Amino acid sequence: MNLTTYENEQELGQAAAKLAAKAIRDAAQTKDKVIILIATGASQLNTVKYLTEQEDVPWEKVEAFHLDEYVGISADHPASFRKYLNERFVAKAQGLQKMTLVNGEAEDLNKEVERLNALISREEIDVCLAGIGENGHLAFNDPPADLTTIQPYIIVNLDQGCRQQQCNEGWFDSLADVPTKAISMSIQQILSSKKIILSVPGTRKAQAVKNTMNEEVSPEFPSAIMRNHADCELLLDKESARLL
Repeated sequence: MNLTTYENEQELGQAAAKLAAKAIRDAAQTKDKVIILIATGASQLNTVKYLTEQEDVPWEKVEAFHLDEYVGISADHPASFRKYLNERFVAKAQGLQKMTLVNGEAEDLNKEVERLNALISREEIDVCLAGIGENGHLAFNDPPADLTTIQPYIIVNLDQGCRQQQCNEGWFDSLADVPTKAISMSIQQILSSKKIILSVPGTRKAQAVKNTMNEEVSPEFPSAIMRNHADCELLLDKESARLL
């Protein structure tokens, strides 16, 4: 893992976007299709914004999958990750070949997971844009997380710490409004990415960053497993790096 600290979250987002754009361009030199994973949430706002502003990104070759979605909220709910990506990424990545979205409203969630797994299982992931939750989760793999399943997408329960974070960030009005389940990409599927770019700004992420760097890899500290990845960039700002 390569760790870099920036002055603020804007500089962090710009740096993450440049890394991602370069990885996409490099992959496109030898491939007709570039597969990326893209996360959502407050920590990714600048990364996604600046990525769509990068020049000469061959979006016509890019297919994207997103990491997770709440179970039971509509695609126009303010906290929906489908809404987040459609407005902030799909609408602005001009010429994007394809965006595969997770449908948390599916009548049969198991069939939705099967659909997603069939689609992503045949793909080679070139770059993953992600973050780390306040509780150390990757995607919605809250502790104690399943570090070993090889299923690409799984149905997970959201713990109170994760759900409270969503309130703190303003996505929901109250804890009671936050769904208790989600469809999430698994940790092993994230780790299958050739390159991982973790954007982790903000003082509320400082303890999670410390745990990521110092704790043993275990279900209680999911993000620590990123240290085992061969090409993982961890981008921090001064606030998230304050406990290191």
